[in-house]
Amino acid sequence: MTENSQTKNWYLSLFKDFEARLNGERSKPVHALRRAAMDRFAQIDFPSLRDEEWRFTDISPLLKHSFSYSAKKEGMVPSRDDISRFLFGGFESHVVVFVNGFYSGSLSRLLPLPKGVVIGSLAESLKEDDGRISAHLSDQVGSGLDAFTALNLAFTLDGLYINVPGGAVVDRPVHALFVSAGDEKIISQPRNLIVAGKNSQIRLIEHYVTLRSGEYFTNSVTDVVIEGNAVVDTVRLQSENLEAYHVATTTAFVHTNGTYESHAVSNGASIYRHNLNVALNGEGASTTLEGLYLTAGDQLSDTHSMIDHAAPNCTSGEHYKGILDGNSRAVFNGKIMVRQGAQKTSSYQENRNIILSEEAKVDTKPQLEIFADDVKCSHGATVGQLSKESLFYLKSRGIGEEQAKLILIYAFASDVLKNIKEDEVRVELEKVLSTRFLKGI
Repeated sequence: MTENSQTKNWYLSLFKDFEARLNGERSKPVHALRRAAMDRFAQIDFPSLRDEEWRFTDISPLLKHSFSYSAKKEGMVPSRDDISRFLFGGFESHVVVFVNGFYSGSLSRLLPLPKGVVIGSLAESLKEDDGRISAHLSDQVGSGLDAFTALNLAFTLDGLYINVPGGAVVDRPVHALFVSAGDEKIISQPRNLIVAGKNSQIRLIEHYVTLRSGEYFTNSVTDVVIEGNAVVDTVRLQSENLEAYHVATTTAFVHTNGTYESHAVSNGASIYRHNLNVALNGEGASTTLEGLYLTAGDQLSDTHSMIDHAAPNCTSGEHYKGILDGNSRAVFNGKIMVRQGAQKTSSYQENRNIILSEEAKVDTKPQLEIFADDVKCSHGATVGQLSKESLFYLKSRGIGEEQAKLILIYAFASDVLKNIKEDEVRVELEKVLSTRFLKGI
């Protein structure tokens, strides 16, 4: 039996135990979706290097582990002091905390909200669901589910739920903090759903951190629904420990004149994979995707994005940068599809990488598929080292070599960081840069 099959059988057996512990929840509509997702999982395999979309990303180290599903335990709730280290100083925001995938009301803090806005636990909202949440989840069940998204839905219990009704503006950001804690070898699988009604606005920080050492697995799924003229601005920060595994799938559905912005920064996890899919489904929809990945040691970071221009007069821009050190590896695969009816499309894609060591490696693959004739599209990718001329210039002005390197790294990363709207978040990320590369970690 292959390692892939053994791991698959482990999760199939784990689901039986999980289902047996649900008691009355098995009669709820969402459980039919769980079972459908597990049926889908049983039909497919985990991806391997033979799969085109995974040919540069070896997940066999992840498949060696038999992770247990996260169970809600009061004893594992961290203290407020534990959480405070991950909050941005002087930053006024709604704070929503999840521990191993479960909402913690005692650690969360909501400021006054506009009428009708819901921010909190998906599990709690499902108890009073009028069918809209279940309908959205049911739309995700089908042949499009890969092994990780199917596994997430099969074990769905909790996650972040935000519903902003039409016309509402949430003027302070929502800081959703996902904390891995305890000493068990677990898989946590938050299922997040953000719905922005017509003419609404919201900013979200999706932040993954850890209070533990050792191996664990975060398998997260975030769906964003953006209705007409709504604006959703997200920052995704991944700072797991360097023994962890993190697979994330983010899907945004953007309707007429809606706007979706995504700023992603990752510096943690042994293996990190982010699947980012944006569907521009309505005329005039737009999206901007920006990201920065930092790798060192034996880390592997993989970003796979897909922007689907399915309607006319839509715009998209994508700008990802990577900084690699040690024996690390990064993958960027960005695809832009312009469908036949999507005339007047304007789109660009750019991936730039700096390698700080001889052993680090990047595989970058920008892609365009265009089936319309009235479009403006471009893409490009570069892989290089810090400029020797720039280093020489800075050193000739009395700046030490390490400080000179850091200045150039800052300058390289600033294109991405400067567009994060919250100053406090930007300052913390700049600290991450200096700490990581001055220490050579």
